[in-house]
Amino acid sequence: MSSTFHVYFGPEALETRIRRRKIAPRDCLAALREGFDDFVTMPTHPVFVGVFYAIAGIVLVGLTSFSNALHLVFPFAAGFALLGPFFAVGLYEMSRRREKGLSASWRNAFAVARSPALASILALGLLLFFIFAVWIAAADLLYVWLYGPKPPAALPPFLGDVLTTGRGWTLIMLGGLIGFGFAALTLCLSIVSFPLMLDRDVGLVPAVVASAQTARDNPGAIALWGLIVAAALVVGSIPLFIGLAIVVPVLGHATWRLYRRAIERDPAHEVPIESPASAEDVTRNPVLRFVSIFLDLFQFLRRGEEWSPTEPDASNRNPKTGAANQRADAS
Repeated sequence: MSSTFHVYFGPEALETRIRRRKIAPRDCLAALREGFDDFVTMPTHPVFVGVFYAIAGIVLVGLTSFSNALHLVFPFAAGFALLGPFFAVGLYEMSRRREKGLSASWRNAFAVARSPALASILALGLLLFFIFAVWIAAADLLYVWLYGPKPPAALPPFLGDVLTTGRGWTLIMLGGLIGFGFAALTLCLSIVSFPLMLDRDVGLVPAVVASAQTARDNPGAIALWGLIVAAALVVGSIPLFIGLAIVVPVLGHATWRLYRRAIERDPAHEVPIESPASAEDVTRNPVLRFVSIFLDLFQFLRRGEEWSPTEPDASNRNPKTGAANQRADAS
């Protein structure tokens, strides 16, 4: 019973107060700049978190294509963005470490697994998955209502029908309006909730309420943020989702920065930052082991590109001047 109460209301539900700030459109732009700065400062690790996000999107497209459900390809691609706030939790942790002056490596993204708020984070993640499933079901029902139960047999004739007929444009407009409703709901539920739970372990209900109230009190700024997120995801999705490898990490870091601007800090209730995952923790989990090997290999190759074989070995340089030491000829 107590653990369930912790998940929904946090360990100090009666004592913790969440104080919100008014934010303006300029705060959204500033958060985006700061998020990009985080991305530039920590380039290797967030890029690959985004790559996994992009790969998942490609897999979803492939599955829907081969299952003769071409009419759900766009709903899957658009609706997958509803899950972005959940998958970006590791990026929030990295930004949190950087703002405190701590070093950040890719292992810090997995420190969330040891957060006391993990159960609350997973609960909200499940809620987003449920919203995603309802969105897909609504898109399928809309198609059946306009086109009948038979799915499209091939992509070219389906696209031609959608773009050149009245029922196709009805599908586009109604689908867009329904998708906008789901996106707005997700934005209101998650604009600060995931970072808040990670930062202060306030529980699912207070975090979602604070997020909804933030959206209510700052409609202009939140609408601009939603527009920024939607536009960035569209641009990143155009080249077969590959652009999401950059877009998603930037938006993830920027979401943490926006949270810092929207919610007043309460150091007394902030959760201590977890140490990076140890090598033992990584090797115990087969998924983390694969990710570890992959990222370590990429980091090795990246360092190899930065080293030039024409330059003297750094170990043979004078520590003060940086010039190569000249060894006297013994002969």
